[in-house]
Amino acid sequence: MKYYKAYNLCIASELQLPELVETEGEPDVIVRFGKIDNAIAIQHDGGQNFLGEMPEVAECFIRNGQEIIINPLPGVDEALLRTVLLGPILCVLLRQRGLLVLHASCIDINHKGVAFMGGSGWGKSTLATAFHTKGYDVLTDDVLPIEIKTGQPVVFPSYPQFKLCPDAATSLGHDTNSLSPVSQNSFKLAYKLSDGFQQTPLPLHHIYVLDKGSEHKITRIKPQEAFIELVRHTRAISSISKQEFMANHLHFCSELIKNVRFSRFTRKPSLGDLPELMKLVEDDLAQSYQNDSTNALNFVS
Repeated sequence: MKYYKAYNLCIASELQLPELVETEGEPDVIVRFGKIDNAIAIQHDGGQNFLGEMPEVAECFIRNGQEIIINPLPGVDEALLRTVLLGPILCVLLRQRGLLVLHASCIDINHKGVAFMGGSGWGKSTLATAFHTKGYDVLTDDVLPIEIKTGQPVVFPSYPQFKLCPDAATSLGHDTNSLSPVSQNSFKLAYKLSDGFQQTPLPLHHIYVLDKGSEHKITRIKPQEAFIELVRHTRAISSISKQEFMANHLHFCSELIKNVRFSRFTRKPSLGDLPELMKLVEDDLAQSYQNDSTNALNFVS
């Protein structure tokens, strides 16, 4: 087994995971190959014991947020197997460990997490990579795990690789010939970060809900609207169906809305406008920080 660090966990894995940072220590999670027999399958309860199947890839059993058993199909592309493990499978495990897991990418601005949330193809990775190209550190791509314990939500970093569409990679100045596909037959490219990866958890300050429109604008959204978007973009929400998990999920969403700013970020579909979009976010955050400082002064006085 090799030992890796991702999502604030030490992961011991029989499947080699070159996307992750190698580490040492006592494992929080063990990933191993094995058959999923009836004795294991009958433990499935839609909660702390989860049996899942990825068509044409593998079946897996995820136990108590601590163990993952994978039974890959013969001849499956190993890169595809890793993609499934690091995405859908770990999303279930993170929810078993009591985290809220969103479909979002996150960057570090002023030592606070700023996330872009939306569905596949909405530009989360492109925006985060654009900020990284400009010199900002990044925390996550596509999977955003949030711990909510003491009122202040905290983001756990993922691993230093982003998945980019070829046209997005080109617009950001990367040579697509030097980038490999994420997996066999995938049109997305793996962009590995050599630096600028934030490896320690950060408080989450702002979530931008991505949307498409005829102009670039950022508008505040009401708590009820933010709640709907959180439920809409929670990872593994249909997989983990046990009642106690659903109740905790609704509680986490409510707590997040109390402690994090939410805005709708509407953009025209144009990669050439990325510099303008980044400036729009920077100006919006600067204004929110200024408002926070003013409110704090008024409270003290």
